[in-house]
Amino acid sequence: MKIKGSQVQDLVKSGAKLDEERSRDVLLQMIVEIDAPEELVEALRERFVPQTARARLSIGVAGAGEALDVDAGADAIVVAAGGLGEDVRRLLQDARDRFVPTALLVVGAPLEHANIARAAGHPSADVLVDEDAEWLVEVRLASWLSDEVASKRMALAHNFPFLRRAVAEAAVRATAWQNAVIGTVGFLPGADMPVMTANQMKMLLQIAAAYGEPLGPERMKELLAVVGGGLVFRTVARQIVGVVPVLGWGVKGGVAYSGTLAMGKAAIAYFERGADLPTVARSLATRMRGAPGE
Repeated sequence: MKIKGSQVQDLVKSGAKLDEERSRDVLLQMIVEIDAPEELVEALRERFVPQTARARLSIGVAGAGEALDVDAGADAIVVAAGGLGEDVRRLLQDARDRFVPTALLVVGAPLEHANIARAAGHPSADVLVDEDAEWLVEVRLASWLSDEVASKRMALAHNFPFLRRAVAEAAVRATAWQNAVIGTVGFLPGADMPVMTANQMKMLLQIAAAYGEPLGPERMKELLAVVGGGLVFRTVARQIVGVVPVLGWGVKGGVAYSGTLAMGKAAIAYFERGADLPTVARSLATRMRGAPGE
């Protein structure tokens, strides 16, 4: 299939935009309470190592007799809690007053979540509690940062590799919901397919960007060559919009959601195993060739 120049241009623009997002400045303020569990401190220390000069960490210790102030320029604040002393509670209040997203990390029983949130006087959604410090940081905090600092997701993933999966999964969920809406409200048969195709291509680029893939013009041309000008993505969209032609818009939207979600999860799995962008696209194409509806 001949690749159109407009397709290359569109992908190049998308890649350039994602590259720009990856290079944005990020400032995180890290507050460690003096009696915070050692395993929590270690989990944070291992993961928050900036990969570029664009990311900065402001680190302070609460309860050590030094006054701590909220950095109003911080994109987010992460607090590793111990006994929830006065210094921490004062800082949390200050952060709320300044509208700076602030996560309070507590190693403890999840059943105590509500009590901990009340004791800290902090919003329940911003209080992350788990008995496993590694899980608390690797999964819970990663998801929270991806949601709360959405405008800098790509920069976060670019600088802190443990955030890659959470950022990629956010892109997949957003695209799945978009395609669900398209599948639900589409009126003309096939009219929604080009939009779904574009969404799927954009989703793959977002996942690739989260995993640090180069997104220059040559890579975009290579990508289009691998997927035949987007044929594999049109195939997925065709299967999604045509698999339940007589069962109603609601079911069609559900299939669009689940189909896009499955495609995104497969792409993440390939990147997790170390595959590059063309290899991931080639693997997805291979999966689709044997799918029903071809």
